[in-house]
Order: sequence, then C-alpha cells, then structure tokens
Amino acid sequence: MEQTIIGFFEKSLVMKSVLIDALMETLTMSLVSTFLATFIGFLLAIVLIITDKNGISPNQYTYKFLDVTINMLRSFPFIILIIVLFPVTKFLVGKHTGTFAMIVPLTIGTAPFIARMIEGAFKEVDQSVIEAAQSFGTNKFQIIFRVLLPEAYPSIISAITLSLIIIVGFSAMAGTVGGGGLGAVAMNYGYYRFDALYIFWTVFILIVLVQIFQSMGDILYKIVKH
Repeated sequence: MEQTIIGFFEKSLVMKSVLIDALMETLTMSLVSTFLATFIGFLLAIVLIITDKNGISPNQYTYKFLDVTINMLRSFPFIILIIVLFPVTKFLVGKHTGTFAMIVPLTIGTAPFIARMIEGAFKEVDQSVIEAAQSFGTNKFQIIFRVLLPEAYPSIISAITLSLIIIVGFSAMAGTVGGGGLGAVAMNYGYYRFDALYIFWTVFILIVLVQIFQSMGDILYKIVKH
C-alpha cells in the first residue's frame, strides 16, 4: 500500500514536470508564431487593400498574384504543410523537428489567414471616412496608419485572438510530428503508453489556455472599442 502511494506521488511529480515543460513549449510555439504571422499578415493585408480595384492605388496584377498565393497556402492541410516545408524549416532553423522548428510552418500556415482577416477588417472601414481624409490631402501612408488602422483596431484584435487560438490547436497537431509541446505529450504518453491521465491533462490545459487567450482578447477588444 505504501509503495503504491509512493509510486502515485512519484508519477504525479514526473507528470507535473512533463506537462509544465510541454506547456512552455506550446506557449513558445503559439506566441512567437502568432507574432510573426501577424506581422507578415499585416504587411500582406496592406498590399491587398492598397492594390484592390477599389483601393487607393489599384494594381490588378499585384492583387491577383497575392490573392492566388494566399488562397493556395490556405488550402494546404496543416499536417501536409509541415511535411512540405521540411526543407525550408531545416534551411532556416537547422532541423525540421522540435519547438523552434515548428514555428516556421505555424507562421507560414497562419499568416495567409491573418492577412485575409485583417484585409476584411480594413474593408469594413467606412469608405466616406477615407474619402474625407483624402479631401484633406492626406497621403497613402497617412490613410493607412492614421485612418484605416485606428478604425480597424477592434476587428484586428478579434482576428489576432482567433488566430492565436487556431495556432494553439495547430501547435498541438504539430506535436504529433515531432513538434514538442502538449500535442507530443498526448501522443507519446497518452496514446503510445496508454495513459489516459496524460490525455486528460493535456486536453484540460489546452481548454484553459484557449479560455485565457479568448478572455484576454475580449478585454482588449472592449478597451480598443471604447
């Protein structure tokens, strides 16, 4: 009986250590990828909104090229995208597995989604506001950063929050192909070792993580909205 209790506590300590390390890896993958993907997506969205046929500097060739490229990247299932990007990941990071290696496919896989959502946020801005700014002689740079961006802040916050939650899910998926994090724990300890307790805790932590990110996004949205 005593050995059973000691064994239980030893297992709990090991599990705690494994889950904390995995949580840190998941947070690293999710937050760094969201930051990089938002930066890339933001730049793409600006080019899209400028070169759109109703934009402030229409260019159908540039818009069409980006439009097709973004749609093509969005059509890839994430697991396949990870495999396709193995050579690129290895070139950039030096290896194609591990926490930092997975940041590459996570960033490339979600940047097109973020670009579309930010483009949508820009398109929601009332056209009369832009026309009024142009009538005062504002240049393109000022229209983007002093008119479009402030008006679209709440929608952009919502888009980034949604993207972060999607990336948390993708990071768990990446764990099944050598990405580390909570997904790897669920696969290596829960599935291969038939330990349901690991599955339970990884799912529980992921649910709590998503709730925290969503709540933070909602708070930021309300702050920016007012």
